[in-house]
Amino acid sequence: MGRPYSLDLRQRVVAAIRAGMSCRDAAKQFQVGESSAIRWAKRERDTGSPAALPMGGKRPFALEDERDWLLARVATAPHITLRALLAELRARGVDVSYYAVWNYLDRAGIGAKRGRARPRVSKTESPVPGEMLAVHRPALPPNGLASDATRERDLPG
Repeated sequence: MGRPYSLDLRQRVVAAIRAGMSCRDAAKQFQVGESSAIRWAKRERDTGSPAALPMGGKRPFALEDERDWLLARVATAPHITLRALLAELRARGVDVSYYAVWNYLDRAGIGAKRGRARPRVSKTESPVPGEMLAVHRPALPPNGLASDATRERDLPG
């Protein structure tokens, strides 16, 4: 997003409009958009200044009022799901989205990802620690090249 036009330019455009020039003529003279000249004149009539509105900034989190309750709830039930938290918040009358709960807890340093219920076992590892499973590989003839008969025998189906 670009920067707003300078206050000086805005004031000169509005002064020209106040002096009797049409918004279209003032915009053409100062080389700005017609809609900009119209908005600046309206803003000057409404607020007394054609200054630009503030840009950017951070909106406060919708859950900021529930901060203490949320942190206490997660502390008492560390494995509570985000969906369960969302349901409890809605029961308290707080209407927020799933993403809002996730984002708030993430920013508070409380990760939404939990440990796995059971460890992953790869295809070559045995469920028993330290014991490897044998991986079946068809034997190749001494020259290292599989014959057509071997290939057909090893094909599934």
